[in-house]
Amino acid sequence: MPSKKALVRRPSPRLAEGLVTHVERTEVDVDLAVEQWEAYGEALRAHGWETIEVEPADDCPDAVFVEDTVVLYRNVALIARPGAESRREETEGIEEAVAALGCSVNWVWEPGTLEGGDVLKVGDTVFVGRGGRTNAAGVRQLRAAFEPLGARVVSVPVSRVLHLKSAVTALPDGTVVGHIPKMDTPSLFGRFLPVPEEAGAHVVLLGGDKLLMAASAPKTAELYADLGYEPVMVDISEFEKLEGCVTCLSVRLRELYA
Repeated sequence: MPSKKALVRRPSPRLAEGLVTHVERTEVDVDLAVEQWEAYGEALRAHGWETIEVEPADDCPDAVFVEDTVVLYRNVALIARPGAESRREETEGIEEAVAALGCSVNWVWEPGTLEGGDVLKVGDTVFVGRGGRTNAAGVRQLRAAFEPLGARVVSVPVSRVLHLKSAVTALPDGTVVGHIPKMDTPSLFGRFLPVPEEAGAHVVLLGGDKLLMAASAPKTAELYADLGYEPVMVDISEFEKLEGCVTCLSVRLRELYA
């Protein structure tokens, strides 16, 4: 049976100091963000996921975006080396969490940089966004870690958004979905469906036909419903102010060995 475990990390009290790159800084309500984070976890658990809290990193404003700290392929965990130097301490605690789950642990080393939000897995194809927080050396190290396991690694240029998964994710059938104004090269993806809202490009596959997605993308939710999927909407407005989305608030472990 596939595993359904998700790593999450409680928001730092310093969340409002988180980095912004492609958006204007606006005030973040940290108390509301904590409520939204708790509701996000409840949505995962309501659909059969076991949430595992990584040790908090209260001195790291962006630590709630736990997906950026590690990339998983099958049972191998590649500990990231964030392109933003201020985020590198966030990887502490992640190594312990994935090792405790039985993962084989590898690391990205200098001069490589890699953030998990730049990595989109569609079957055995691993798309890696390059140009923002992930560099060529990071892509090479990811390729070296995962290609021997059967992955096909495809580098994708990223310049209009923070991470690759800020622009695209994928539906259960492997169709890549994205908001074209935020994409550099839509032609790199075989099956591709454009969506009308930026936040609509971000989905977490909960299992079956259920898609976890942001409440800020109602038109895209209607589109997915018309395609036979069941959108599960969560309000993550405070995290969106920091360029966050539904994917980056958890690390989903689907292929742990029994």
